[in-house]
Amino acid sequence: MKIIALLLSLSLLVFTHELGHFFFARLFKTRVRRFYLFFNWKFSILKAKKFNGKWHFLFFNGKTPDEWDEKNLRPEDQNNTLWGIGWIPLGGYCDIAGMIDETKGADDMESEPQPWEYRSKKAWQRLCIISGGVLVNFLSALLIYTCIFAHWGKDDLPMQNAKLGYDYHELLLAEGFQNGDIIYAIDGEEMNDIVKTQHKLLLDNPKIVSVHRTVRLSDTIVKSESEGGPVMMEIVPHDTVMDVDIALSYDLLTKIDPRDTNLLFAIRAPFVVKDFAAGSHARRAGMEVGDSVVSLNGEPMACYTEIAQTMKDNQGKTVAFGVYRNGEYITLDVDIDDNGKIGVYLESPVNLFESVHTDYTFGAAIPAGISYGWNQLTTYVRSLRVLFTKDGYKGLGGFGTLGGLFPSTWNWYSFWTITAFLAVILAFMNVIPIPGLDGGHILFTLWEMITRRKPSEKFLETSQTIGMILLLILLIVANGNDILRIFK
Repeated sequence: MKIIALLLSLSLLVFTHELGHFFFARLFKTRVRRFYLFFNWKFSILKAKKFNGKWHFLFFNGKTPDEWDEKNLRPEDQNNTLWGIGWIPLGGYCDIAGMIDETKGADDMESEPQPWEYRSKKAWQRLCIISGGVLVNFLSALLIYTCIFAHWGKDDLPMQNAKLGYDYHELLLAEGFQNGDIIYAIDGEEMNDIVKTQHKLLLDNPKIVSVHRTVRLSDTIVKSESEGGPVMMEIVPHDTVMDVDIALSYDLLTKIDPRDTNLLFAIRAPFVVKDFAAGSHARRAGMEVGDSVVSLNGEPMACYTEIAQTMKDNQGKTVAFGVYRNGEYITLDVDIDDNGKIGVYLESPVNLFESVHTDYTFGAAIPAGISYGWNQLTTYVRSLRVLFTKDGYKGLGGFGTLGGLFPSTWNWYSFWTITAFLAVILAFMNVIPIPGLDGGHILFTLWEMITRRKPSEKFLETSQTIGMILLLILLIVANGNDILRIFK
C-alpha cells in the first residue's frame, strides 16, 4: 500500500508540475511537442494525439508513425501535443520546442529559431514558462491544505494539555531535561504548539528553555493523640509543580545525527487500547478495546514509553498486565512476542488529552491553508541547514524514505497531507539554481534579463549535462542511504 500511495502521489505532483510548464508555454504560443507522465525509454504504454479532426491512440508502442510527425500534419494540427504515458515511473517531462532540457541538446535545435520556439520568446515569457512548474506545485499544496481544512478541520493538542509531559531526546536529557517536563517558554516566548516548539528547538539555536516539572516532595506531619500523650510523626508524599529554566550549551542542529529519526521530544501518553492486530496475544489473554494498562508485573507505569520498554525487556515471556476497565482494576497474563509486542493499536494522544478541534468553512480554510503551507515551506527551507553540518548528507533519503511517510493502510487524510507536503518540497527543490532543474533555467534567464546577454546554446547544453550528472549522484546517494538503513 505504501508503494501504491507513493506512486499515486508522485504521479499527481509530476503531472501538475509539467502542466504548469505546459500552460504558460501555450499561453505564449510556444509549441509543446510531447507531454509525458513517466519516462518512455524504448516504448510507451499509451500515446495520444489529435490531428485530422480526431484523436488517435497507440498502446504499447515503440516507434511513433511518421504520419504523427508535426512536419507531416496540416498547419492547423502542427501545434497539437503528443500525450503519453511511459513505463518507468520516475517522473515525466514536457518537451517544449526550442528549449534545451533533459529531452534534447543543442544539436536537436532547428538551424534557425522559429517563432513558435521557446528560444524565440522574450526573456520574461521564458521566465514564466520555466517557473510554471514550481508555481503550480506550490499552489497545489496550498489548495490541498485548504481542502483538508475545509473537509476535516484541524485538530491541535496544546502543549500544556499533555498532562503526563514529554519524553526527551538523549541530547536534551544530557542538557538537564527530565522525562515528564512540559516546555512552556523558549527564550521568553510562550510555547503551546508542539510542532512549533520542535522546530524552534532545532532550528533557532535557543539559549533558555523554561519547563514545568513535577517533583515528589515529602511532608512531615506531627500529631498528638491526646494532651501529654505520645507524639506521632507521619511522612506524607505529594506532587508539586516547579518552574525550571534550562540553559542549552550548544546548537542542537550541529549535534544531532542526521540519520537519527527520533523526535526531540514525544508525548508521554497512557497505554489505552484502540484496536487489535491479527493474532493479537493481548486479545487472546482477554484484553478489550478501551482497556488502560497501568502496571506490569505489579510495577506501576504511567505511560506507553515505560510499558513499551518493559515489554521489550521481556520478549518471549508472559507478563502480568494491570489494567483499568470501566473503573475496575484487573490483572491479565499476556504473552509478549519475540519483538516485544502484544498486538494492539493505541489511542492517539489527541483523543486522550483535551485537544482543540477547529472546523472551517471553505472561505475560512483558504487563509488557513495558505498560512499553513507557507509555514511548511519556510520550516523545510530552514531545516536544510542540516545538510551543511558534519555528515549531513547521511540524512538524505530516496524513494524508500518517501514511501515510509505513508501509512501501511490506506488513509485519505494522510495521503493528501503527505502529498501536499511533498508538493512543497518539490516546489522548493526545483527552484534551487542547479543546471538540470528549473532553478538553473531561471538563473540563466534572470542573468540574461540583467546583463542583456543570452547564454549560448552550447553553454546551456554543457550546463544541462553537468547538472544532470550532479542530480544522478544525488539520487544515488539518497537511495544508497535508504539501502544502508535497511541493513542497519
